[in-house]
Amino acid sequence: MKKILITGATGFIGSHLIEYLVEKGYSVIAFDRYNSNNNWGWLEGSNYINDFQVILGDIRDYDSVSKVMVGCDAVFHLAALIGIPYSYISPLAYIRTNIEGTYNVLEAAKNLNIEQVLITSTSETYGTAQYVPIDEKHSLVGQSPYSASKIAADQLAISYYKSFELPVKIVRPFNTYGPRQSARAIIPTIISQILNGKTEINLGSLSPTRDLTFVKDTCSGFEEIYKSETLFGEVTNIGMKAEISIGDLTQLIAKLMKVELTIKSSEERIRPENSEVERLFCDNTKLLKHTSWKPNYTFKQGIGEVIEWMKKPENLNYFKSDKYNV
Repeated sequence: MKKILITGATGFIGSHLIEYLVEKGYSVIAFDRYNSNNNWGWLEGSNYINDFQVILGDIRDYDSVSKVMVGCDAVFHLAALIGIPYSYISPLAYIRTNIEGTYNVLEAAKNLNIEQVLITSTSETYGTAQYVPIDEKHSLVGQSPYSASKIAADQLAISYYKSFELPVKIVRPFNTYGPRQSARAIIPTIISQILNGKTEINLGSLSPTRDLTFVKDTCSGFEEIYKSETLFGEVTNIGMKAEISIGDLTQLIAKLMKVELTIKSSEERIRPENSEVERLFCDNTKLLKHTSWKPNYTFKQGIGEVIEWMKKPENLNYFKSDKYNV
């Protein structure tokens, strides 16, 4: 039984990944940011709460990162600041968390001889597609401070592979969605406004396209990349090789929820012109070639799970549909 440390474990993808790996029989340690209330985020009330260990610290603190990694076989590094609008407000926070935090993981892994390190990237590192579908050879363009910080973190990880032979793999998910996703993301933004009775909803730009993967399929992608005997020192995309515009996505969700909508494009929700990533469309050939991964959820199935989860009052209460969440 391999012992795996997950950083950023109480967040959206991290919490699902903890539960997924527990189900698969791994010994799992959840690491997330220290807080005086000992709050475990989305892991609070998990059906598997007795099956994993939670340790709180700070990804920006080398000491706490190094101590929690002792005795682990592998690290899945997900801890990051991910909100793009907030990266316009505080770029330095993204440098400290996303770049320095990744350094702490890499340096500790090197010193502790960790067997494998998976660094979580993002499709935002590609910027607007220069060709489609986007494979791992596509150039990297930092169109926001967030994406620039992730590019830097990825390159730092590759440097540790090349310089120190650290067994690193870069996992690059496209647009993951599912239950527990924060209100800063487009799908919870749409659904929460509809569930609160709005027929005119506020969104940003409607023309950008995204490649959407259900969170449980993203989790299986992480495991498959981890199990692969290749892919070291390389980037591997996780995505569906499909795209949909924000406008079409909104209308599809409205159809599934049996409502008619008017969409209002709100100025405060629109990214600066040169910062908006207009098109993301994943080439998942590498993942399919080197692993046995295949998605288990269609888009309608995945959206259906999100809708049912958000319909529960205790979950819908997390979302302030009348406010723009930076």
